[in-house]
Amino acid sequence: MTFVSKIALIVDIVGSRHLTDRAQVQDLIRAEFEHAHRRFPAELPLWATVGDEFQALYAELGTALAATALVRLTLPTDIDCRFGIGEGEAREVESSSDGWSIQDGSAWWRARDAISTGSRLEAHGQPYLRTWFISGDATMTAAINALLLQRDHIISRMKARERRLAAGLLEGRTQKELAAVERITQPAVSQTLRRSGGTALVTGLEQFSSVIPA
Repeated sequence: MTFVSKIALIVDIVGSRHLTDRAQVQDLIRAEFEHAHRRFPAELPLWATVGDEFQALYAELGTALAATALVRLTLPTDIDCRFGIGEGEAREVESSSDGWSIQDGSAWWRARDAISTGSRLEAHGQPYLRTWFISGDATMTAAINALLLQRDHIISRMKARERRLAAGLLEGRTQKELAAVERITQPAVSQTLRRSGGTALVTGLEQFSSVIPA
């Protein structure tokens, strides 16, 4: 039996036990994913499961990488998410009228392993790491995780304006448009993007150009 490979995403909230208003933060994360999915569509948009966990399903890896990067960039700097991404088979076991979907398959098993591995690595020498990926291809897995280590390090070190500018660039806005919003010059935007790593971040994601809308 053949199947079409899918990209499963599991999301949890970093430090959720210490949040004063978890419901408000959950609503914010859902809103930011809705925003991200307008540019980088999901096959099954984000839905809540249990506790502080969410899931989404994508047709392409590049879309999942871009969407999760955009969410990290647009969330307030004091709120962060952890992502487990798995490639493989995904099938629906059960759905409900309120939007819940019970999924199964190797993509989901790998996403679960990925978020556990990422959390463990984060606690043991990789404090900036927020995303991990697992597929059935060891070479592909290593290559994508090398990209994610650099991506997450860049985003974690960004200040608020640097994140806004990188998010705008990822969304396809011009430097001139971003300058007008920030009330700074276009050369200042360019310099900030280069210095913060925003340009390198977006250029790296654009290597998946076939899944990033024009």
